[in-house]
Amino acid sequence: MPLWIPLTIAAAFLQNARSALQKRLNGSLKASGATFARFGFGLPVALLYAISLHLFAGMAWPQTSARFYAAAAIGGLAQIGGTFCLVQLFALRNFMVGTAYSKTEPVQAALFGLLILGETVTPLGLAAILVGVCGVVAISLGGRSAATGGWRGALFSRAAGIGILSGALFGASAVLFRLASLALGDAEVAMRAAFALCVATAFQTTAMLAYFAMRDPAELAAIRKAWRPAFLVGIVGVAGSIGWFTAMTLQKVAYVRALGQIELVFTFLSSVFMFKEKIRALEALGCLLILGAILAILAGVG
Repeated sequence: MPLWIPLTIAAAFLQNARSALQKRLNGSLKASGATFARFGFGLPVALLYAISLHLFAGMAWPQTSARFYAAAAIGGLAQIGGTFCLVQLFALRNFMVGTAYSKTEPVQAALFGLLILGETVTPLGLAAILVGVCGVVAISLGGRSAATGGWRGALFSRAAGIGILSGALFGASAVLFRLASLALGDAEVAMRAAFALCVATAFQTTAMLAYFAMRDPAELAAIRKAWRPAFLVGIVGVAGSIGWFTAMTLQKVAYVRALGQIELVFTFLSSVFMFKEKIRALEALGCLLILGAILAILAGVG
C-alpha cells in the first residue's frame, strides 16, 4: 500500500479529533482564538518535528527559493481565509447548505492542481471525486429542512456562496502547500513536508498575532489563560498537518483530499456507536457514496 494512503487516513482521523477539541475552546475563546490555537500552539511541535528529522534521522535541510516562500505564505493566507469563511457560515440561517458546498474542496483542488501545477486526474479518479462530494453533500443536508424559501432559495443563498469560496480557498491552499513542498528540490520527502509545514505555520502564526495586536488584543489575553487546552489542540492539529503535508508531497492533492473525506465516515460511526444517534436515510446513503468513492480511488490510484 502506498504510504500516502495511511498518512491521509490518519490525518483525517486527527483532523476530526482536532475539531472536537476546538469546540471545547468555544466557551473561553472566540472563533479567531480557537483558530489561532491550531497554528500558534502547533508551531513549536512542528519545529521540534523538523529538528528531530535533521538531528536524529540525518535528513539535510532543504534548499529554499522565493517560489517556495511565496507558495507557503499564500497557501497559509488561503487556509486562514477558508477557516474564516467556515466560521461565518455559523452566523447564517442556511449554514448547513454553505458547509455542504465547502466540501466541494476536492473538485476545486483538482481544478487548482491543473491550473497551478498542470496535474490531471484520471477519468475514474474524477468520477470517484464527484461521487465522494455527492456523498458529503448528502450527509450535510440529510434530514434537514431548508430555511424559508425552500431548497432552491437555500442552494443559491449567501451561505452557498461563502461555502463555495471556503472550498476554493482550502483547495487552493492545499495545492499551494504541495507546490511549496515540491519546490524544495531533492530533499527527503519527510523533511520537505516538515519544512514546508514549519514555514507555513510560522507565517500563519505571525499574521494572526499581528491581527490580534491591532484589532483584538483582549483575545490574546484569553488565549494565554486557555493555553493548556489550546496547546492540546495545537499538538493534535500539527500531527494531522504532518500527515496532510507528507501525503500531498507524495500524491496529487485532488486524490489526497478526496480520500480525506473518510473523516465524515469517522464522524458517522461515532454518531452511531458512541452517541447512539438516529441516522437518517440520506445520511446513510451519503456515507455509502463516500465509501464507494474511496474504494474507487484506492483501486484506480493507490
